Amino acid sequence: MAERRHLRDRLIAGGLRLLARLPLRVNHALGGLIGALAWYGPTRSARITRRNLELCFPDKDAAWRRRVGRGSLMAMGRALTESPWLWQASAQTLERLAEPARYARLREREGGRALFLCAPHLGSWEFAGLQAACHGPMATLYSPFKTPEIDRWVREARASTGATLAPADRSGLRVLQQARDRGEIIGILPDQSPKGASGTHAPFFGRSALTMTLLPRLLRGREDHVVFLFAERLPRGRGFRYHEIEAGPEVADRDFGRAAAAINAHVEALVRRCPEQYNWAYKRFYPAPEGQPDPYR
Repeated sequence: MAERRHLRDRLIAGGLRLLARLPLRVNHALGGLIGALAWYGPTRSARITRRNLELCFPDKDAAWRRRVGRGSLMAMGRALTESPWLWQASAQTLERLAEPARYARLREREGGRALFLCAPHLGSWEFAGLQAACHGPMATLYSPFKTPEIDRWVREARASTGATLAPADRSGLRVLQQARDRGEIIGILPDQSPKGASGTHAPFFGRSALTMTLLPRLLRGREDHVVFLFAERLPRGRGFRYHEIEAGPEVADRDFGRAAAAINAHVEALVRRCPEQYNWAYKRFYPAPEGQPDPYR
């Protein structure tokens, strides 16, 4: 069993290293094909994607939802295949692919004020994180990969551009707090469903979604910068175009319910700009509030 698992891990790592060597245009074409096959097949990802689009866009017709759903799974396929390509890219390559160039202002931040970059599962969040870390010390939570060789590769790649990877537990929270106190960059996935009692339900596309309260907890009593953004994946491997929303003090509200609603409103506004590049294959509305039925049954 151990030998079989070791062989599987080596094959996966070899496949990812092959993807890292393909031209980005070819890499994205392959990822799009994988996503299209997932859409047209009887897959769990296609089923959840269709259900999420029904829940979030009841006013759209079936043809629109099919187009967006297919595009979403193709985008997730590209997110999968482009990751190893990005992990081996240099800081200069990452900067060249940004359209327009972003983060130059990070070098001129006010002393003592941290910058929270909130990148939902939209466009290329891997690209956004790697490029941000090129412009100053950055801390972000990290869940290890099960395959040791892949985990080591990802850790080295993300650390090479300046990121500090913190475990997704209490010790990781302390790492983020320390980075905040030093006025560094902190990367957050604002639409990641929290575990346990670390979240609250708040509206998202008109439905109740369990939402993290990590951001308002870290911002409590402070006046740090908060930016919601995503890197839109451009056609034919041309690069990535940034979209940003500067958040106001509402995301730091002491009432976590109001803060979570503000966070979801910013994420929703970004998703509406490019719904076909959002990860709709994620059970965003699970678990449902107590007493309400599971929308995915």
